[in-house]
Amino acid sequence: MPDQDAQPAAGRQRRRSLVAMIGPGLLLAATGVGAGDLATGSFVGSLLGTAVLWAVIVGAVMKFVVTEGLARWQIATGETLLEGVAARAGRWVLWLFLPYLLLWSFFVGSALMSATGATLHAILPVFTDAKTGKIVFGAVASLIGLALVWFGGYRLFDHVMRVCIAVMFVTVVLTAILLWPGTEAVLEGLFLPRIPDAGGEGVAWTLALIGGIGGTLTVLCYGYWLREEGRDTPEDLSLCRVDLMAGYGMTAIFGIAMVIIGSNVTIAGSGAQLLVTLSDRLEAEMGHAGKWLFLAGTLGAVFSSLLGVWQCVPYLFADSWALVRGRPAEGAKIDTASLPYRAFLLGIAFVPMLGLFWRFRDVQMFYAVIGAWLFPALALILLLFNGRSEWVGAKFLNRPLTILALVIVLVFFSYLGLRSSF
Repeated sequence: MPDQDAQPAAGRQRRRSLVAMIGPGLLLAATGVGAGDLATGSFVGSLLGTAVLWAVIVGAVMKFVVTEGLARWQIATGETLLEGVAARAGRWVLWLFLPYLLLWSFFVGSALMSATGATLHAILPVFTDAKTGKIVFGAVASLIGLALVWFGGYRLFDHVMRVCIAVMFVTVVLTAILLWPGTEAVLEGLFLPRIPDAGGEGVAWTLALIGGIGGTLTVLCYGYWLREEGRDTPEDLSLCRVDLMAGYGMTAIFGIAMVIIGSNVTIAGSGAQLLVTLSDRLEAEMGHAGKWLFLAGTLGAVFSSLLGVWQCVPYLFADSWALVRGRPAEGAKIDTASLPYRAFLLGIAFVPMLGLFWRFRDVQMFYAVIGAWLFPALALILLLFNGRSEWVGAKFLNRPLTILALVIVLVFFSYLGLRSSF
């Protein structure tokens, strides 16, 4: 009898392990896919069609290379990247990072509230003025996110995010399948790279599609989720790679689906309003059910992104604040009940509400400029830090292919940063 009881228990444990295996990668995907990604994908699809589906894959691979480097550093050293920078470059770097973090949090927080508010108003048009609906619903969404993170902790956050990503995955992908442009067109777009001219705008929008896939600053949060899951041994690196491949694979599927959806309709606008306009166009193409199907997926995408930022960005502030004051023991998880974490959580939930009174397009513009320079910095740091065996050991050193990929990321995102800044 004891053996019979042990077998179901072992089976349940294996099932839990299989479900948890790609947990942090799913969180990264859900947090990184927001209104900007969906809007960019649909607009590029409307402008360039399925010919640039390959660009979605390129963007996801670039983000994978950087995040895998972050995971490799943390597992090799037991330090987050912020801890490594503070120990080896000096705490002065964090005094530069903190203002960047504050600006990024304000503009991203405003953009996420605006996107969620606009989507909720499209679903529940109880206000006669769309701007009022965006403001009220955006503020309510922020408060709901605050309550879930404050009272629910990491585990509730993890469960809610899984529900959100399931909703957006099923609905957005199903919408793309219903609007399927033909298998031949999709395969050509994926495996025969080309860029339509589109009146001279084809290259610019293809670059925007590559750079817009996945998150920016939120990739740093992956290390804190690894600590929450207890992944801290060299054997965990393979699991992290599988996890990240699943997460960025899902991100790529979302991006491909949005390009396919956009390729079927003519749309104009920007940001969240573009997604609302797209839902109206889909109603003409697919009927009333098509509109609501897509709006459900959009809500899942924008709210999961908001919730992910509310939960993970306070980690970055709490870690930075501890480091500039003299770091506690290496490898310690951030206490989500600590004053720095909760103070920043309150700040990001309330202060960006001011941005709800701005045009969403203006908020998105500032967000793009502020976020553009993070990936070149991360690529450079990983080239240097993971390139020294005395820091990471021979097993975790950058390999030639990884070095080449990081150099490409450095050059590409530096170019995008210059484009967005001038």
